[in-house]
Amino acid sequence: MALPNKPVGELDAVVDPEIQEMECDVLIVGGGMAACGTAFEIKKWADDDLKILLCDKASMERSGAVAQGLSAINTYIGGNAIEDYVKMVRNDLMGVVREDLIYDLGRHVDESVKLFEEWGLPVWKKDADGNNLDGAKPAKSLREGGEPVRTGKWQIMINGESYKCIVAEPAKTALGEENCLERIFIVKLLLDKNVENQIAGAAGFSVRENKVVVIKCKTMMVACGGAVNIFRPRSTGEGKGRAWYPVWNAGSTYTMCAQVGATLTMMENRFTPARFKDGYGPVGAWFLLFKAKVQNGLGEFFAGSDDAKAELEKFMPYGGSAVTPTCLRNHLMVKEFKEGRGPILMATDVALNAFLKEREDAGMDPKALKKFWKHLESEAWEDFLDMSVGQAGLWAGANVEPEKVGSEIMPTEPYMLGSHSGCCGIWTSGPDEDWVPTVEGTRVHQYKWGYNRMTTVNGLFTAGDGVGASGHKFSSGSHAEGRICAKQMVKFCRDNDFKPELMQTAQELADEIYAPVKLYHEHVGFTTASGVNPNYCKPAGMMMRLMKATDEYGGGVATYYMTSGKMLGICMDLLQLMKEDCEKMAAGDLHELMRAWENLHRIWCVEAHIRHIIFREESRYPGFYYRSDFPKVDDENWKCFVNSTYDPKSGEWKCEKVECINIVETDPWL
Repeated sequence: MALPNKPVGELDAVVDPEIQEMECDVLIVGGGMAACGTAFEIKKWADDDLKILLCDKASMERSGAVAQGLSAINTYIGGNAIEDYVKMVRNDLMGVVREDLIYDLGRHVDESVKLFEEWGLPVWKKDADGNNLDGAKPAKSLREGGEPVRTGKWQIMINGESYKCIVAEPAKTALGEENCLERIFIVKLLLDKNVENQIAGAAGFSVRENKVVVIKCKTMMVACGGAVNIFRPRSTGEGKGRAWYPVWNAGSTYTMCAQVGATLTMMENRFTPARFKDGYGPVGAWFLLFKAKVQNGLGEFFAGSDDAKAELEKFMPYGGSAVTPTCLRNHLMVKEFKEGRGPILMATDVALNAFLKEREDAGMDPKALKKFWKHLESEAWEDFLDMSVGQAGLWAGANVEPEKVGSEIMPTEPYMLGSHSGCCGIWTSGPDEDWVPTVEGTRVHQYKWGYNRMTTVNGLFTAGDGVGASGHKFSSGSHAEGRICAKQMVKFCRDNDFKPELMQTAQELADEIYAPVKLYHEHVGFTTASGVNPNYCKPAGMMMRLMKATDEYGGGVATYYMTSGKMLGICMDLLQLMKEDCEKMAAGDLHELMRAWENLHRIWCVEAHIRHIIFREESRYPGFYYRSDFPKVDDENWKCFVNSTYDPKSGEWKCEKVECINIVETDPWL
């Protein structure tokens, strides 16, 4: 849960923790799909004397967005054209994407999927008659030419409850378990003392023992996921903290890289997924595999109506595209709800019974029909059991039978990420290929200035959710992008021979990291209740303040994702107060210390988000957010990237427009 009561048996934090100093050539920060991709790939290219470490806040077997499992891999090119993949991503993200990064990913992603299968991931296949084998029966592998079961043009079905475990094992084996430091929360990146704009290390602490870790390195890849619990969730009470995205993702990727001067891009973008209400269960398989559609409260299938098409044309000139962008599908749902035609339902009953009728009409005998129906029911439930067990539990607890009644869906609270149907993140160099454009201006404006997937800080790389302006990577693409980083970081080490030196001593870093603990111990005796004290505040209260501010002023569920320049200004004022008050956050145990640092990361992440929305004077993503003072999509002035850079010396932010160049032939409206 995001806002827990104090866990029973949590280890008390001490004022003077142990300090462990380490040094390596390559540091991988994170343990999700991207980090596993890097860990698996890097030993292929590294010399034996290259020291490589990985730090994960959790345990790699269940770390990252894939932790609970998945029922599908959403990015597999197969026989499709990579150019079509670029067009799909560009269309879904309203025309503003880095096509060089997307195309580059499309060249590598299938290899990761084939590796997953070889490591033991069951991939659904079709037999010679076109029937689904569901991953349980013998079939040719993808590498051997086996035909996967596709739910859409880019998605393939898997039995993926153990997906992350399967991917983590070869990553650990390749790197060596002794080089994988788990339960270490990296909270601060460190620049070199002597070399300008050069990454030199990182500092963090153990969430299982009183220990601060300071690591020097020559190059680093940061992939700690996106950000969740930055907006107030729809669920309350017992369901507090129930979210679509993993609750441990605190925007650390964006915050830590920004704090050392890495340029961010498209931070105004957020992903507001439509999910089964309250349980946050996934809708992809229902839309794609079961061909379900959404109804309003009047039973109307509104998405294909003439009114809906007219509404979409307000944001998509020339009649739009064949596939409605995700944000605009949300927009249609929000419009129906606001106009009194709610609730919005996934017509699960209509979809399942349509499958049954299709078989009846084809003359399937009653015995086979009954067997088919049981199989269909199991597929419907397994979709959640593979990746969102809570939704299956909610259905059971609410006495819902999806074959008999539709289930309510609704857009959730917003999240920030760069690997799903969102594109916020960090500005990175693209591949050094002739077809990648060179843009006039500073190195920040260029599409390629050095090593592939390196940020504007030398030696600092990112992947997965970290790479901005190139969404729709999902799990397989994040792994592939991590593999791309691996090769590039080895090259960086070979090309750049320097010895990192930090600006701060290990003791100074430990004092900074454990400041909430020292504050707690200094003042805890002032009151009889440790949670109520005029000299400090606790992390749980700070998180509630953040959620309230963003929800009400930053375009959350409370305002149907609507905000304005005035409201955003109020949100910024509240964020500045929160940053000041963060100095008064106190932590009595290691769990609270972790929450304190997560809060700080979230606040920085949200600040970048709000700054970008203020700067971009249009509503580029209707359904994800709206600016009431600039309610239109304005291609003439805003079909461009918005980049921002924090100067760690002056403490000032700078936002600017950056040209968006199409590499692949454009559709009419893009």
